[in-house]
Amino acid sequence: MQSLSTRARPLGAAAVRGPRRSARLVVRAAAQEGRALAEGDLVLVAGATGGVGQLVTAKLLERGFRVRAVDRARKNRSAAAQLFPGSNIEVFPADLRDRSTMVGITQGVAAVCCCTGTTAFPSPRWEGENGPRNTDWVGTSNLIDSTPSTIKRFVLVTSVGVERYTQFPFAILNSFGVLKYKRDSEKHLEASGLPYTIIRPGRLTDGPYTSYDLNTLLQATAGTRQDVQLSPRDDQRGEASRIAVAEAVVQSLLLPATSKHYYSICSTDGEGPGKDTAAWERLFAQCHSAASTVMV
Repeated sequence: MQSLSTRARPLGAAAVRGPRRSARLVVRAAAQEGRALAEGDLVLVAGATGGVGQLVTAKLLERGFRVRAVDRARKNRSAAAQLFPGSNIEVFPADLRDRSTMVGITQGVAAVCCCTGTTAFPSPRWEGENGPRNTDWVGTSNLIDSTPSTIKRFVLVTSVGVERYTQFPFAILNSFGVLKYKRDSEKHLEASGLPYTIIRPGRLTDGPYTSYDLNTLLQATAGTRQDVQLSPRDDQRGEASRIAVAEAVVQSLLLPATSKHYYSICSTDGEGPGKDTAAWERLFAQCHSAASTVMV
């Protein structure tokens, strides 16, 4: 696999660097219009070894896109280095919390999919300074600030409840700030002027999968709950299949009209849109109509 950066140095307390609020945000005041990706475009996936990220990666590869997977450099063999052997994927070793490791991370990419995340409450995943602030705010904001304005799309996966984190039951989930930090990153992306799409899933189900075999991932289903419920507002509380969330991410890259929109997503009983782009286009359009109705 091609390595595009030098190995990241070990992370210490001083190495965690938050986003710089520079003049770049002023220059980008007017958000760019989104453009559809073309087959063969290079897509950066942050969180490519996670539950949603590995499905996004598989779906992008299936459609003929090239993928650059961000992987934090470790002494042991990286998980991303084992992703889909023989597929059109490259690995960029970087720590999103440390800007010095991210030089060139978005060079040549047509789109960015940020699928990073951690647990809401203390867990082994917090080890090594991987709590909500560093993961959902510092790392995400650094990635946003490293993305050029020429990008076709920046897709960010966050969560339902980000606008309701002071309300029950989301206030409990936000005890350590996970929803607040996700919302801060949403605002940062919106203010950046980049053409963005934000996907807010409900409680994630289906997976995470431990297999990195492309065919196995693509054959995964959500059982009887394959239908999708989208909303332009943060008003959902249900569950969301990781499969549906990943498909929503990929479909948003194919449809320019999804640029500069937020979508809350949950899974319900029924067949759903599957991989049908026309069906997803109708679902997204219904969201836009609902949002316009509320504004009127």
